Amino acid sequence: MPTAMRRMGPSAMHVRTQLRTSVWVVPVLCVLAGIAVSVVTIAVDHLTDFDLVPRSFTGDADAANAILSTIATSEVTLCALVLTVTMVVVQLAMGQFSPRIVQTFLQDKPSQIAIGLFVATFAHSMLAMREVNTNTNQVPGLAILVAIVMVVLSIVVLVVYVDHIGKSLRVSSLIELVGSATRRSLDEQYPDRGVAPTPAVGGALVIRASHSGVLSKLDEHALVAAAHDSDCVIELQVGIGAFVPAGSPLMIVHETHRALDEDEVRSAVLLDQDRNLDQDVAYGIRLLVDIAERSLAESPFVDPTTAVQALDRLHDCLRQLATRPFPDGELRDEDGRVRVVKPVMDWEGYVRLAFEEIRLAGAGSPQVARRLTDVLEDLREVAPVERRWPLDEQLDLLRTTVRERAVDPRDADYALERDRQGLGGKHTRTA
Repeated sequence: MPTAMRRMGPSAMHVRTQLRTSVWVVPVLCVLAGIAVSVVTIAVDHLTDFDLVPRSFTGDADAANAILSTIATSEVTLCALVLTVTMVVVQLAMGQFSPRIVQTFLQDKPSQIAIGLFVATFAHSMLAMREVNTNTNQVPGLAILVAIVMVVLSIVVLVVYVDHIGKSLRVSSLIELVGSATRRSLDEQYPDRGVAPTPAVGGALVIRASHSGVLSKLDEHALVAAAHDSDCVIELQVGIGAFVPAGSPLMIVHETHRALDEDEVRSAVLLDQDRNLDQDVAYGIRLLVDIAERSLAESPFVDPTTAVQALDRLHDCLRQLATRPFPDGELRDEDGRVRVVKPVMDWEGYVRLAFEEIRLAGAGSPQVARRLTDVLEDLREVAPVERRWPLDEQLDLLRTTVRERAVDPRDADYALERDRQGLGGKHTRTA
């Protein structure tokens, strides 16, 4: 008996794995469900002598045939469209990220549900069409009504699917797809979570992240209100745009005098898959830097014009930021007491984020070096004295890097001249 169980075990496990990972399971189940719906609705129509749904709604037999045939044709088209889009997305994911991500992506349930609903509606419409009799003007009203409802659902699912597939093409979504699957496998293989972290450290309450994600939004008013009601000070451990692992410290609560609702405090912090530009200025600068770096990735001479265009926007953003006061990260209530302390980015951080990597990647291109020189010199002219040293540092590093990479000193001298266009323009002093 144990031998037989050992023989049956791997086979059953193989079947379960195939059912869980195969793409066809959900669509096939949906087809069977569509057939069952068709059988039931047609049976109800027969029991009610085809008078359950008014003829004014379904029309005569010819109109019913036209409705059902149109539904069947459109559902096949939608199914083909979803399959085509899914295959294109898989190919893009293979080429851009990793060929080993295909299996994980094909297991995407929204795609399978969309295909399943479309083929189920097709199967229902085809079976219902057999009950339309043009000689006796017999029309299965309930079956047609259900088919129309399924078409409306198909349209809704199609819109949701397009939104889903567009979001799935983001790098963060693909990483999250693999990361979540790995986390589930980890929880199954290592169910013992070990010793739970202490809720308080050194007398202060530690609020930990309930799930992982990027800190993308912060409801400052809600945090200040919660801290005011509890008469405490909330110190955030991560700033906007930082990734937070599940279970890691998210906030530390100091000087708590009254009970604090931890769930309410957590709800004021949004942990999402990706950063966004609502409150994260550094993310916008990061995106511009990524565009510039990508154009310079293979060689500083592949597409320096794109890098210069990104520098134009970075120049504009940093010029607006150069003279503005920076918040200290302390949020106060109406009484002026500090209630929330959060990490903030300073001027040096913005300068390094905007220019450090572009300088390293594009110092070999005269166009990029000339434009970057102009940007740094112009920012130095408008920035307050105490904010000039990060710009001076970037200028010194740029000059050193350009001279090290230049074969002839004259090339280095030319590459370090200020030029608003990168190549071809002349510097004009601006106030």
